[in-house]
Amino acid sequence: MEANKDQVQEFIFRSKLPDIYIPNHLPLHTYCFEKLSQFKDYPCLINGPTGDIYTYADVELTSRKVASGLYKLGVQQGDVILLLLQNSPEFVFALLGASFIGAISSTANPFYTSAEIAKQATASKAKLIITQAAYAEKVQQFAQENDHVKIMTIDSLTENCLHFSELTSSDENEIPAVKIKPDDVVALPYSSGTTGLPKGVMLTHKGLVTSVAQQVDGENPNLYFHERDVILCVLPLFHIYSLNSVLLCGLRAGSAILLMQKFETVSLMDLVQKYKVTIAPLVPPIFLAIAKSPVVDQYDLSSIRTVLSGAAPMGKELEDTVRAKLPNAKLGQVVISYITIYHGLSFIYV
Repeated sequence: MEANKDQVQEFIFRSKLPDIYIPNHLPLHTYCFEKLSQFKDYPCLINGPTGDIYTYADVELTSRKVASGLYKLGVQQGDVILLLLQNSPEFVFALLGASFIGAISSTANPFYTSAEIAKQATASKAKLIITQAAYAEKVQQFAQENDHVKIMTIDSLTENCLHFSELTSSDENEIPAVKIKPDDVVALPYSSGTTGLPKGVMLTHKGLVTSVAQQVDGENPNLYFHERDVILCVLPLFHIYSLNSVLLCGLRAGSAILLMQKFETVSLMDLVQKYKVTIAPLVPPIFLAIAKSPVVDQYDLSSIRTVLSGAAPMGKELEDTVRAKLPNAKLGQVVISYITIYHGLSFIYV
């Protein structure tokens, strides 16, 4: 018998716990800083390579300065900036600053080739590329061929490039008044290209707020991030796992986010011990490197209470090794997908 195409069956599985309030009418930056009065003096960003610490008040103020600076450069609501950066405070300032003025941040791996970067910059219609001096050469020709595109570096001054200080020195009171709708796009990361060419994924204010809320809000959150947690951020922020479940969730919870530009076993152990990291979101290859390293046992890692694994499955043997190395920590699997975030859903198994 032919099924009735007009007949729709709906199956809803509800938790025994009460629904949480999701303020998905708020722009992303407003949601992240909603508890600023409570967290303003807490450490927000710790720059691992330099030791610089930014409080929540520092990050919020600097983000507004960057928003004003972006607007003065001609970046308007709906425009795209390309963040071609390793993990750094400037990545966070630019992402949130763009959100303040209704602009969109597209994220890219700075280790991409010039051709790969140019393809993403073209497809996303980026007006400004923010990068590090070491990678500026990769986008110089693209900027020359597209005179509407500006390049900005966050570290050393580079020929034919603007400098990030032009944004941070702007007047935070000169941010334009914009009306941001929940369905406006705020982030435009690109897929890894596993099943084809990389594709831009439009993440809205509503989608990201909803995703983060489901992870850290309410009385029984999926991720038990606390205001005094120190969250390791060694996974690249241009990837959705780190951007969503580390940075944005950490900001919402009032945690300190420890930024590392790249993974190196000894450096990671030093930082974990120095700053008493409590949450360690990692991926199986890093877990494997830690498990095999003979230096790990020389460090005090007892501060870690939760380790999160994502981006790939962890085998039983590796899981057992991690549990042996960190007997006091709870191990969880993180599953994040672009499709579910776009629709305001995410799944965390802990």
